[in-house]
Amino acid sequence: MSRIGEIGRRLYRGEVNIDFVGRYKLWSSLSGALLVISIVGLVFQGLNLGIEFKGGSVFTFNKPAASSIEDVRTTVEDAGAHQVIVQEAGDRWRVTTQSLPPDQVTKVQGAISDRYHIADGQVSKQIIGPSWGGEVLKKAVIGLIVFMIAIILYLTLAFEWKMALAAVVALVHDLIITAGIYAWSGFEVTPATMLGFLTILGYSLYDAVVVFDMIKEVTAKLGQASKMTYTEAANNALNHTLIRSLNTSLVAILPVAAILFIGTTLFGAGTLKDLSLALFVGMIVGTYSSLCVATPLLVNLKEREPKYAAIAKRLAANRSASAVQDARGKGGKQPATATTSTALPQGGAVATDKRKKR
Repeated sequence: MSRIGEIGRRLYRGEVNIDFVGRYKLWSSLSGALLVISIVGLVFQGLNLGIEFKGGSVFTFNKPAASSIEDVRTTVEDAGAHQVIVQEAGDRWRVTTQSLPPDQVTKVQGAISDRYHIADGQVSKQIIGPSWGGEVLKKAVIGLIVFMIAIILYLTLAFEWKMALAAVVALVHDLIITAGIYAWSGFEVTPATMLGFLTILGYSLYDAVVVFDMIKEVTAKLGQASKMTYTEAANNALNHTLIRSLNTSLVAILPVAAILFIGTTLFGAGTLKDLSLALFVGMIVGTYSSLCVATPLLVNLKEREPKYAAIAKRLAANRSASAVQDARGKGGKQPATATTSTALPQGGAVATDKRKKR
C-alpha cells in the first residue's frame, strides 16, 4: 500500500513522467489485437439483438415463490415456443420468445397459468414487430453520423483538423471494442444499449479535448530555439493531464460499476444492465484511447510538419554532438590547446615571457 500511495502522491505532484508517445508501437499492437478480437466476435459470434430489433413475443407475470429461470424456460418451451429468454425483473418474470401466432400466444399463457396457478389475465402479453427496432436503429445511426460531423467541425475550428482526425479515430476504436465485448459476452443489445453507445462517445470526446487543450497550450511556445521536440512537449502535456483523466474516469466508473455488478445481480435490473455494460466498457476504453491512441496518432501527424521536423532535426544534431563530447570527456581526452597549455611548466612560460621583454 505504501508503494501505491507514493505513486499516487507523485502523480499529484506531477513528478511522474510516463513516455506514452514513445511507446506508441506497444499501444498500436495492443489496440490492433483488441480490434481484431472484437471484429472476429462481431463477424462470427454476432450481436445478441434484443426483441426490440428482431421482433418477438413478451410474457410478463409475478414471480411465484417456487419458480426458477430453468423452470420457467421449460414451461414455455413445452408449450411450443422457441428462442426462450427468461429474465428476472424485480419481483416479476419477463419471458421473450420468437414471434408467435395468436393461438400459440394463448397456449403459452395457459401453460404459465396452469404451472404457477395464476389467472390468465395476470400473464401480460406483448407482440413486438422488428420494424420498431429497425426505426430505433436507423435513428441511432443518424444520430451517430450527426455527432461525428459535429465533432469534426468543432475540433477543426477550436483546434485543427489533425486533432479532429485523431479524436474520431479514437472514437471509432472505442465503439468497435465495446461492440466486440457485447458480441463475445452475449449481452443483449437493446435500445438502452444504443443509448449507452452514444453516451460513451461524449465521454471519450471530453477526455480527448482535455488532453488536446493542454497539448495546444504547451506546443504553442515551440520555436526554432526550443529545447523540446513536439513529441516531448506533447508527452509532457499528457503527463500533466494524467491525474485529471484518472480521477475523472474513476469517479465516473465507480457508480456505473455499482449498477452493473450490484444492481443486476441483487436486483435484476435488466434495462440498467444493458446501459451500464456499455458505459463501463466504454469509459475504460475511452480513457485508454485518449492517452494511448489519440495523442500518439496526433504526434505522428504533427512531427511530419516542416516546422516541427526542423526542430527535431536540430535538437537531434545538438544532442548527438553533446553526446560525443561527453564520451570524449569520460575517456580522458581533452582539446589540443588545453593539453599544450597544461603540459608546459609554469616556470617555462614565465621564462619565455622574460626573454620577450628583453
